[in-house]
Amino acid sequence: MLWLGPGRAGGRLLLRWARGGAPAAAPRRGAEVLVGGEGGGIAEILMNRPHARNSLGKVFVNELFSALEQLRFDEKVRVVVFKSEVKGVFCAGADLKERAQMDDAEVGHFVKRLRNLMDEIAALPVPTIAAIDGYALGGGLEMALACDLRVAASSAKMGLIETTRGLLPGAGGTQRLPRCVGVGLAKELIFTGRQIDGQEAFSMGLVNHAVPQNEEGDAAYQRALTLAKEILPQAPIAVKMGKLAINRGIEVDIASGMAIEGMCYAQNIPTRDRQEGMAAFKEKRPPRFIGK
Repeated sequence: MLWLGPGRAGGRLLLRWARGGAPAAAPRRGAEVLVGGEGGGIAEILMNRPHARNSLGKVFVNELFSALEQLRFDEKVRVVVFKSEVKGVFCAGADLKERAQMDDAEVGHFVKRLRNLMDEIAALPVPTIAAIDGYALGGGLEMALACDLRVAASSAKMGLIETTRGLLPGAGGTQRLPRCVGVGLAKELIFTGRQIDGQEAFSMGLVNHAVPQNEEGDAAYQRALTLAKEILPQAPIAVKMGKLAINRGIEVDIASGMAIEGMCYAQNIPTRDRQEGMAAFKEKRPPRFIGK
């Protein structure tokens, strides 16, 4: 397993290796990456900034960028789960105390960096799942929206609340929310700054699954892990190409989208995994995909 986390100063990243199956050490502050699961294929980005409810400050954002950079080139990783180590909170959004110390130019630069962070999450080649076990507000919901799939505890609260602070969503919320729930609902949620619970989010299609919260406070994470394990055995290249075809295809007309699908399919044809899938079907056995 690979751990990434901040040093005592909060900005330095420490790397150490632990053997798969070992119990997790006490979580460090900041953002960490844990790569484990079955065959090491499930990576978890663990957010642990309890004093600020995982709000997105400069150091924390830098740590998240570093985590994404580690995962982007790790061919063993097949699914990424975003999880909070702070009970009752996924991510409370931007660090407004830190923001209040910035001048206008600094605010513009930092919001652009937040937008780039969400784009980097969306651009990860493997499926991503947000496990929302508590509050996901403002930039926290924008982070979840940048993920491919979202699982929420029914009691979790989420919303793009920026208009209640004299702001508007600036890290992708005005674009990703309407693509998720439709233009009308997105406008209503953004204009009012309303917070909704996990069950309401499920009913409008904002999350894929809503589950009752458990005593440990990690019901969404447990459901997200089950979902990740469903994805894990599938052919990795086919899954990546499927994600690419969907993400690129929804931005264009259907004819262009079909062309994109054709190009993605063509890249999958010569893979060993496709040949293995056909052989396994013929031999009536489970396939053994290797990601090549």
